[in-house]
Amino acid sequence: MELKIEHLSKSFKDKKAVDDVSLTLTPGVWGLLGGNGAGKTTLMRMIADIMTPDKGSVCYDGADIRKMGKSYRSLFGFLPQDFGYSRDFTVKDYLEYVAALKDIPLWKTAKKIDSLLEMLSLLDVKGKKIAKLSGGMKRRVGIAQAMLNDPKILVMDEPTAGLDPGERVRLRNLISEFSHNRIVLISTHIVSDIEYIATKNAIMKDGKIIDVGTTDELVSEIEGKVWSSTLPAADLAGRQGQLRIISQRSEDGGRVSFRYLSETPEIKGTVAVSPRLEDLYMWYFPQGE
Repeated sequence: MELKIEHLSKSFKDKKAVDDVSLTLTPGVWGLLGGNGAGKTTLMRMIADIMTPDKGSVCYDGADIRKMGKSYRSLFGFLPQDFGYSRDFTVKDYLEYVAALKDIPLWKTAKKIDSLLEMLSLLDVKGKKIAKLSGGMKRRVGIAQAMLNDPKILVMDEPTAGLDPGERVRLRNLISEFSHNRIVLISTHIVSDIEYIATKNAIMKDGKIIDVGTTDELVSEIEGKVWSSTLPAADLAGRQGQLRIISQRSEDGGRVSFRYLSETPEIKGTVAVSPRLEDLYMWYFPQGE
């Protein structure tokens, strides 16, 4: 099973949101990393066949998804950043409505909904209106609708937005288990959410895929460029604009320990440390761009 993206492009007025992207997705969890405006959402909407590319194609096992129509939608699940719902819908009503749209047989619907609600800790609110739920609960309802048809391809745009740390861990575990013999593509700004569950990651910048690999392969590219040091707080404050600081922590005695990115050590006593996926993200997107 594979989802092959070939030379996909999409422009809006004078901005090219997706620029000649080619990528082959195979079973497992794929992370899609990139800053705001990188083109991730546009790419995912074309993969979901809800936006028509200017050129290029997306093929599932050799078949163009635009020609597959209903058969593609039956094996696809999508969580957009904002999923639409009527303010009068309860959680149960909404999921039954989505199940009908996805042609899930009635005899399967109730059991599948209850299973997902239990998995996502939503059973207690299934009779409540979605509009009255917290942001994290709404997000979990969105995740439930995306998984309702047990999709072979699951695409999720910022799935952990609004979730607390415990919910994020549970969702990561759920996605990791669900991804067996399925393609799961996750776009997120929270790099730690995919660092340990992603089979591979694709990094997107300015509409292009600029790097693809496993987490270990990608972070090896910045081996010897991540450093750790400690300075008095006043000294560090004076060097904030000179160093690409990733993280910092106050220590006893008015000192601050910190990690920074650089081709070479810039402070006496600096030691090299093992890079993480978050370090790679900051290397590519220094200002969160």
